[in-house]
Amino acid sequence: MESTALITPGLARDLAALGRLGEDTSMESVLRGLTTALAAGVPGCSGASAEHWRDQRVLVSGSHSELIMLVEGEREVGEGPSVEARKSGARASVSDVLTDSRWPRYDALATRLGVRAALAVPIDVAQAQLVVCLYSVRPGAFSPQGAHSLTDMLTEQLGVAMANMWDFEEVRTDAAQLQEALAGRSLIDQAKGIIMQTSGVSSEAAFEELRRISQHHQVKVADLARLLVEEHQRKSRRSPGGS
Repeated sequence: MESTALITPGLARDLAALGRLGEDTSMESVLRGLTTALAAGVPGCSGASAEHWRDQRVLVSGSHSELIMLVEGEREVGEGPSVEARKSGARASVSDVLTDSRWPRYDALATRLGVRAALAVPIDVAQAQLVVCLYSVRPGAFSPQGAHSLTDMLTEQLGVAMANMWDFEEVRTDAAQLQEALAGRSLIDQAKGIIMQTSGVSSEAAFEELRRISQHHQVKVADLARLLVEEHQRKSRRSPGGS
């Protein structure tokens, strides 16, 4: 008999937690948390996979390594519920791979891994598409009614998680760029100091000299400054009075 309820309080809690990001959060960790939550929280679900598609590139995660192999095998044969869900933009399911006749090559792959039923849910999020697939070792595990409610919850919670993820990545990128810019500024100041000391010129003249050399050799000022500082440090270590 098919289950009608695919959502449990534990699943709702775990899906909501995906939107809470930390310093170590990545797209891989979000997808891994998603598949783990589905495998543990959906009644009748034996495992789950998630594909994150963006700019024709895909990132695959699974609650079990065998399911990652199944998703990749499905993509190679070009048929199956995940392929169909991504192509059509609608849910796709297999009630029993032993009686299904639509995707014989996929059914053969799933059977070898002990999968009897599968439910694939496509979810459009900002800048990407997710295809989430649930698997069961028994036929008829995912009812249409339960699948509808689960799709609504996944769409809502993953929409929040992905939006937070994009914002988080943008902030992290901005911070990295700022740190790189500050490091470059520090090197340029050091290089200017070296030129001022050796040539007896002003700060402005030292920077102009850096810029002139960088343009002549077609390198960035920050890269040229780094090379100058490193060379100065090597010479200082080799000199008798160097530390």
